[in-house]
Amino acid sequence: MKKVAIILSLIVMAMSFNSCKKCKQEHPRARVVNNGSEDVSVQIQTSGGNTVNINNILPGQSSDYVSYAPGGVDFTITVGSGGSAVNYNISVIMEECFEYDIVLDANNVISSVPTDRNE
Repeated sequence: MKKVAIILSLIVMAMSFNSCKKCKQEHPRARVVNNGSEDVSVQIQTSGGNTVNINNILPGQSSDYVSYAPGGVDFTITVGSGGSAVNYNISVIMEECFEYDIVLDANNVISSVPTDRNE
């Protein structure tokens, strides 16, 4: 009987640690923060073949977050429009419960800032 009580208390304790997480296996998500001088668009293609677009984020603006399936992801980031547009292609592995700010800085340089939503 004592063993059952110990095992039961360990299970309850393990469940309580797991329930403290803010994010429960949610898909990764991303947004664009445009601090540059050109408009920015991002195409997110997952390894499952789905595509999510964040289009025409103007200088000084940010998009809403969009979510997509975890796993292998190809980003196509377009800075500018028309004949002067520049495309960047990035392939990465995206994990559950992470969000990514794709930031275009004042010099039109792209960076990505990942944040664990459980922290």
